Amino acid sequence: MKITISNLVKRFGSTTIVDHVNLEIHSGEMFFLLGSSGCGKTTILRMLAGFYDPEEGDIRFGDQSILGTPPHRRNTAMVFQNYAVWPHLNVFENVAYGLRVRKIPPSELKERVTRALTYVKMDHLAERKPTALSGGQQQRVALARAMVVNPDLLLFDEPLSNLDAKLRIELRDEIKKLHAVTKITSLYVTHDQEEALSLADRIAVMSAGKIEQVGTPQEIYNQPVNPFVAKFIGEINIYPGDSTLGKTLGGTPGTQVAFRPEKVEVSAPSSSTPNLHAPSPLRDSHHRQSRLLQLPRQQKPSRPQNPPRRRSQSLAPQLLHRRRRHHHPGRKTKYFKILTRRV
Repeated sequence: MKITISNLVKRFGSTTIVDHVNLEIHSGEMFFLLGSSGCGKTTILRMLAGFYDPEEGDIRFGDQSILGTPPHRRNTAMVFQNYAVWPHLNVFENVAYGLRVRKIPPSELKERVTRALTYVKMDHLAERKPTALSGGQQQRVALARAMVVNPDLLLFDEPLSNLDAKLRIELRDEIKKLHAVTKITSLYVTHDQEEALSLADRIAVMSAGKIEQVGTPQEIYNQPVNPFVAKFIGEINIYPGDSTLGKTLGGTPGTQVAFRPEKVEVSAPSSSTPNLHAPSPLRDSHHRQSRLLQLPRQQKPSRPQNPPRRRSQSLAPQLLHRRRRHHHPGRKTKYFKILTRRV
């Protein structure tokens, strides 16, 4: 189903979180909202789900506006960041919950739940409780529960952020395969650019409640519309247009030039190679040789040899005996013998 967002505005008090956003999500598309924390992407997702009402604008599922429609009548499903599985229900009943609410016949319910669990490779754990599952397994259950109701719009609220790096990659591949099979229109919210670049059909980059750019991952990465998008997606080197390198790359005063690290090629210099060497820091403004370069190389002074050690005239040590007398009231006088060696 096609989703259309028109001039959407959401405020909390005097703060505008979503500022006149316009988006169009194509039917069967995996669409990503990408941005840093606090940019408004999750707020948009919750307005689509019906948890928030916008102050201005419209949201349409197909040709029908869904403003004022309660969440349970929008036929959406959400995969939460914190799994949100029922701890007292086993895996099968967690996935079947939405179908039971919709009063699906038992035979159809069992077939759909079994198929959904097979998709996420959890059919062999259908009788297990969530407390006996790992985080990745619980998120698979949450994904199956969302898919089994055949929603018009599937919402992902940073579903992989609580998982370790290896498991994130594994589940990311699973989500991509499942979407290729089901073709459910999906909106995925994340701050992870790697997830967006590897999964998305199209990406909307957000900043401070506004959409900065919408395009395919290739367009966002290779043709950013402004420095924010360029810096937010991948690694990039940005130089003023009037700098030495900027001029060489075709920049002009008042502009910026940029290139990705993987676009740099290292080759042997030739007569046609532009001179990009900056003035040496070892030379002053008049190009005179600096004092540092004029300093002659100093040789380290030779280390003086230690004078020969004087040996004792006699191999036998000579002992000096010295006695110290200590007087203590009420005690007998004691004598201590101190031995020293003369060398």
